[in-house]
Amino acid sequence: MKEIHKWKILNSKWVINNQWCKVRQDKVELANGKIIDDYFVNVRPEITVVLPITKQKEIVFVRQYRHGIKDILLELPAGTFDGQKEDSLIAARRELEEETGYLAERLIKLATIYDNPVKDTNKIHIFIALNASPIGKQSLDDTEDIEVVLIPIEEVKQKITSKEICVAGTITAIFLGLDFLESKNHPNVD
Repeated sequence: MKEIHKWKILNSKWVINNQWCKVRQDKVELANGKIIDDYFVNVRPEITVVLPITKQKEIVFVRQYRHGIKDILLELPAGTFDGQKEDSLIAARRELEEETGYLAERLIKLATIYDNPVKDTNKIHIFIALNASPIGKQSLDDTEDIEVVLIPIEEVKQKITSKEICVAGTITAIFLGLDFLESKNHPNVD
């Protein structure tokens, strides 16, 4: 097995350091001795993605505008949180209610993944929310204009194939959740 070495950080400085965007410029030495003085890293908050499933076997989605790509997307409830100050389960429960007004009898963590470990520092925590129902209170931020959309589980894969659902974290959560439901396995992944 080949031995892989971490890069050595020689220097770091903030290029952008504000509440909404943090970019760090690292000067690194590679394993082969080469120096790269302009390796940029996005320092991002943790993200939680929730796959809410109702007793009627529908998945609760949100449809909202996403300015980065200037389009309206269908995706699962999700949001950022400070992993040093808040537990991912608490953040998942909060984001589900704030974005949709739904609460769930049980939230189970399915996985913790990285979206873009080449340039981003954050993790994505994926949960399934069982027996979700609209008994909470939707509470949107100023930047959120959300339509709650219920889609029967059996129609979801077709919506991925037709590109109506095209957000990576959402697709990952759907397949992990469907696998969980099919296997009846209840993992407790940290």
